[in-house]
Amino acid sequence: MTLKKEELAAYLDHTNLQANATKEQIQQTCEEAKEFNTAAVCVNSYWASFVKERLADTNIETCVVVGFPLGAMTTEAKVAEAASAIKKGADEIDMVINIGQLLSENDEAVEGDIVAVANIVHEYGKILKVIIETSFLDTDHIVKACQLAESAKADFVKTSTGFSSAGAKTEDVRLMRETVGDRLGVKASGGIHSYDEAVAMIEAGASRLGVSATKKILA
Repeated sequence: MTLKKEELAAYLDHTNLQANATKEQIQQTCEEAKEFNTAAVCVNSYWASFVKERLADTNIETCVVVGFPLGAMTTEAKVAEAASAIKKGADEIDMVINIGQLLSENDEAVEGDIVAVANIVHEYGKILKVIIETSFLDTDHIVKACQLAESAKADFVKTSTGFSSAGAKTEDVRLMRETVGDRLGVKASGGIHSYDEAVAMIEAGASRLGVSATKKILA
């Protein structure tokens, strides 16, 4: 597969989730996204309204992470953060599942957590991506997480936060795509730093990529 710069840019969520990101750096992230016309800008919830304002004259979506990066907070907190982010301009929400409950085989708790966030996100007509943090999971748990996300009416499953022990792997993306078919999107995120790596993820089944190295990838 060969993609032109503008074709590849349409897959990218240009991302800045660093705890020490300054206002100027978030501004720069927005300007870079506008330069390349990426699919979205992905930020922490504090920056939702700031990013929405900077992207007002574009078709670029404002994507906000929720329950990030651990996923181990209450469902009520995730719902409140999602609602707040949407009211401040978020078009898409990327939530982290309760990973510990998944590994404890408490499927009901994991699905209920996703359902609650999905309900509020869809009430506003927005998109929900579910981060399953594949680096903590074996293949059975990856499949299970994808099945629970689909059952909970999520719109995408996403590999990683980028803040764990490893990011996206092509074999995990392929497994996720096989599990959800064409019913959900698949977002690969974390550790994608080159054009070749980005294209490999798309070939494996990713329909969106979360990257901070956008300029390098598109160079």
